[in-house]
Amino acid sequence: MKRISAFFVLLFFYMYMYIDYSQLYVLISSFRFFLFLQNTCGVCTGNLTSQAIFTAVCSHSFHFACVFANTTNPLRVCPLCQTKWNHLPFPTPVSNAPDNIFNVPFPNRPYRSPLFPPPWSTEDSPSSFEPEPLQFSDDDPLLEASSSSTTVVGLQKVTIKAIPERRAISASESVSLFTVLIKLKAPPLSSEARSSQRAPIDLVTVLDVSGSMYGKKLSLLKRAVHFVIDNLGPSDRLSIVSFSSRARRIFRLTRMTDTGRYDAKLAVDTLSADGDTNIVEGLKKGSQVLGERRYKNPVTSIIFLSDGNDTCNGGGGWYFRTALNSRQGPPEYLNLLPPSIYPGNSGPQDIETIPVHSFGFGSDHDPITMHAISDASGGTFSFIESYEMVQDAFASCIGGLLSVVTQGLRLTLRSASHGVEIKSVPSGRYASEITDQGSQGAISIGDLYADEEKEFLINLSVPALPNSDETERKTSLLDIVCSYRDVVSKETVEIESELVEIKRLKTVSPSDMTVNLEVDRQRNRLHAAESIAEAQKMAETGDLFGARTLLAKGRTDILSSASAQAGDVFGAWLGDDMMETERRMGSAQQYQHEGRAYALSGMSSHRTQRATTKGKLVAGAGPTDNFSFGGVAAPQSAAYDPYSTPNMVNMVFKSQQLNIKDDDTNTKN
Repeated sequence: MKRISAFFVLLFFYMYMYIDYSQLYVLISSFRFFLFLQNTCGVCTGNLTSQAIFTAVCSHSFHFACVFANTTNPLRVCPLCQTKWNHLPFPTPVSNAPDNIFNVPFPNRPYRSPLFPPPWSTEDSPSSFEPEPLQFSDDDPLLEASSSSTTVVGLQKVTIKAIPERRAISASESVSLFTVLIKLKAPPLSSEARSSQRAPIDLVTVLDVSGSMYGKKLSLLKRAVHFVIDNLGPSDRLSIVSFSSRARRIFRLTRMTDTGRYDAKLAVDTLSADGDTNIVEGLKKGSQVLGERRYKNPVTSIIFLSDGNDTCNGGGGWYFRTALNSRQGPPEYLNLLPPSIYPGNSGPQDIETIPVHSFGFGSDHDPITMHAISDASGGTFSFIESYEMVQDAFASCIGGLLSVVTQGLRLTLRSASHGVEIKSVPSGRYASEITDQGSQGAISIGDLYADEEKEFLINLSVPALPNSDETERKTSLLDIVCSYRDVVSKETVEIESELVEIKRLKTVSPSDMTVNLEVDRQRNRLHAAESIAEAQKMAETGDLFGARTLLAKGRTDILSSASAQAGDVFGAWLGDDMMETERRMGSAQQYQHEGRAYALSGMSSHRTQRATTKGKLVAGAGPTDNFSFGGVAAPQSAAYDPYSTPNMVNMVFKSQQLNIKDDDTNTKN
């Protein structure tokens, strides 16, 4: 549409300035030829609708059957612009490959140029898809566990550590707010047995193929999904849903064996961009695939990408922002989503939610809606500012999803002394509760990736001791129990932490009053998260100056904290993140195009303590070569991400190496 609009601007300019009808005729003829190329196959010149489509890296589109008319020697150079194609859906023939799920035959037809169409008519061309079944209960059976090993050895255990904010409290002192830090770390994956030591996944990609995805964006998206397919194992299953004005499951939930990957890539390469953006139907279809499956892998997730607003259900982003400003709650169209994706404030509480990892693509997507869906479902929201980053962003996400080692993790807290009460548990996205008048509490965390760390502050009230004349005593504060399911042994593991105690001294020295730096750095994280969230709310009401002022003050507070002053890189990273968030709120237009998405992706990361892609920073990777903070070279902390795991970093590195290899190949050609 942008190209067409530009054409008409140029057309009217010529009409007004020159009134040269010969030039006007040339322009109109060129425009008609442009429309012809947009809607016809570059090989046979037949209509592109209702058939399997291949969109090349040069953005020209062709019938799939025309590109692969000769299965042993398919087209590898664009017949329209002579661009060499380095990525075809069939890089090498697959021996004994079964019929693909579309039942699309590829007869050995001779190649003909666009000027000399082939003898067969477009009516003879095969249709792109079989009709969808009424129910999606056609998923592949799970991979059966090997019976060769008799003894299954579980993973290393989750480590748990509790740290009081101070070493001692005066025996005669009553403390209304005393903090205990709980640190968790998941076990690692050994390089020798990564596939056998992680939980297999059922993954559904829900991909926007509306008209705005035409050209380079769709080509890069296809390449990114190819990367995902290549890194799934034979125990993992993948389904692909595409949506524009309507949604369609183009690939059933299939195990990623060699033939499964072959068919999945075939499905991806038939995608073409056209129509409006119906986010609701896309996510409903993805939820249906998972809800109606016959078998279930331990891990379930949806990767959802869109570059626009929902144009089919009431305006999406505009409605949400208006409702937020008037405090009317979320838009009505979000309530059209199934409870498994968007539970809302009501409905059954025992419904298992499906984490939706949303990726806002470019500057025109609706970050508020996409963040709301991810936050409600337990997923993450990432902002992909540059189209070329999509593969790396997907790599970071699956680096985590393909390394789940513990499931259903839950922390149970119990007051260990009379009078010690649990006052608050600021747990971010993770559900927490306090019961029995503060004597018990719990945090439900769920899945952990390998080597992933979570840290929580537990705020207590500690009473004074009745007899404070003794030189030294101790007060027991908390009993902590961590329980979860080991994905290898399939057994429930329960770990009891050491009893958390605090010294009670008659006289407290200044060193005893010093706040532990690890507790301080977590307070900084919460302060940053709260500041960004509050600033984002202010920005939505138009108070950008107030939002920037709030962020600047929060950044000053963090950088002047004890841990930051001691050289803690985490504090420096938080300060840089807040500075960049502030910069992107420089004007209403800048906030609309990038500031809102950047702030929400940061909020998602801090609330889940999980890495997300933000702007030009891919989680698990250093900044790109041309990345800067407001025109200033990226600071050293930009390469640091406290939420990234080793598996995320490795997967992103793998993606980047592949990009370098492909770039070198293109340069040589």
